[in-house]
Amino acid sequence: MINVLFVCLGNICRSPMAEAVFRHQLKEKHLEDRITADSAGTGDWHLGKPPHEGTRKLLDEYGISYSGMRARQVLIQDYQSYDYIICMDRNNERDVRQLFGNKSDGHAKVFKFMDLLPEQASKDVPDPYYTGNFEEVYGLVSEGCARLIERIGAEQSELT
Repeated sequence: MINVLFVCLGNICRSPMAEAVFRHQLKEKHLEDRITADSAGTGDWHLGKPPHEGTRKLLDEYGISYSGMRARQVLIQDYQSYDYIICMDRNNERDVRQLFGNKSDGHAKVFKFMDLLPEQASKDVPDPYYTGNFEEVYGLVSEGCARLIERIGAEQSELT
């Protein structure tokens, strides 16, 4: 089983959207029994809360489930529990690497979500909590998640 963790600041907008979209795409490709997804935040402001209303509304429009999702904070144990830890922006990546002590033992692959979309000018997924542009984030997340599935497939021989 391959485990993926999406990380943003509060775990109510970007990372739960990515988790839900990724799970939806996995199900469409019949890979949900081989890859799991979760999300977490670097901050603790929204612990236990469901995704932001803007995220829920957009996911509803696209028929994507977010049932049971509740905000949680990244834990030190996540480094050993996940194969891929994907951060929505540079600050999230910095905070995650700091938490994990910049480990380089090769377990979890920590990188920025936008590394999946190198043709994009921005190196960060914009935070719709501040911008209000959930549709823009959905577009980036949808394309990035599709590329993540391709990347995992290329890196993990058991998926091919």
